[in-house]
Amino acid sequence: MAGLGFQRKSMLSSSLVSLVIFSLSQLSIAMVPRFLPWLSLLGMLPVSGLVLLASLGFGRFFRRLLGVSQSAPAMVVFHLLFLWGVYVVMIREAVPSLLDATINAEFGLLLFGLYRILSGDPGLVANDSSSALHSRNGLPESNIYENSSMFSRVRYCKICKTSVRGFDHHCSAFGNCIGQKNQRLFMMLLVGFIIAEASYIISSTQYIAKSLSTDKIGFKNDIPGNVVISTLLFAVLQLLWQVVFLIWNIYCICANIKTDEWINWKKYPEFQLVVQSQPGNSSEVRFSNPYDKGIISNIKDFINPMEYSLHVIHVLS
Repeated sequence: MAGLGFQRKSMLSSSLVSLVIFSLSQLSIAMVPRFLPWLSLLGMLPVSGLVLLASLGFGRFFRRLLGVSQSAPAMVVFHLLFLWGVYVVMIREAVPSLLDATINAEFGLLLFGLYRILSGDPGLVANDSSSALHSRNGLPESNIYENSSMFSRVRYCKICKTSVRGFDHHCSAFGNCIGQKNQRLFMMLLVGFIIAEASYIISSTQYIAKSLSTDKIGFKNDIPGNVVISTLLFAVLQLLWQVVFLIWNIYCICANIKTDEWINWKKYPEFQLVVQSQPGNSSEVRFSNPYDKGIISNIKDFINPMEYSLHVIHVLS
């Protein structure tokens, strides 16, 4: 019971720190249109990016000074709820009914998807299988799955201290590993965030255009104007890196390679191709992907990854 109480207290303190950092970052971006109203929205964008990085850096220093960890999933939820709240309170009046219903549905589905990926199983290897292999091989658990052909593409996450089938990477933003069982949900969430932020950008741009076309001469200097413009800038900044990240993940799916494998391929023997230049010369190790079966087959493997389950069944039988 004491351990459970400590865990809850730690989660609460992490969430509170995340709330402070979230508030600081949003307030910092809101100062850009407040003090630089003469800049265009395009001119405010790089300034907002620098201000956001500075505020996040200060927040990181602040939490280290207090010795409290930050909850990245809480930050994601706070930002999502804040954008949704700004939309409902300020922006939706300038948006057509169909687009309004679509945007509200997008935010609602994103919250549901966040809950699913936060609480879901990424493809964890059963503890009894882990113990059996550990005693059989006499290896540290982090090396067992990297050296056992029976556990093909089962990798060890140093953050979660567990092994995951089809491990791609540990997503701090979603607070979970991304593996065989939740990678498709991860991609749906990534696409969902891009669509929701693009919808928010469109709707907030309509609101700003409508406000500037009326008698609101000081729109950029009043509080509602500051909030709408700052959240628009924040959504654009988020959209930029998320689109790049989506392109990378699509490439990995089409090439049938995981992010962890691409970064750490020298750790995994199946990706190492030994090439002898000339007789008598030293050999060279090059990257080779044995799982690449062509784009169409790779996409089918992503949609229905049966090979991982067959490996586990073979070990447990």
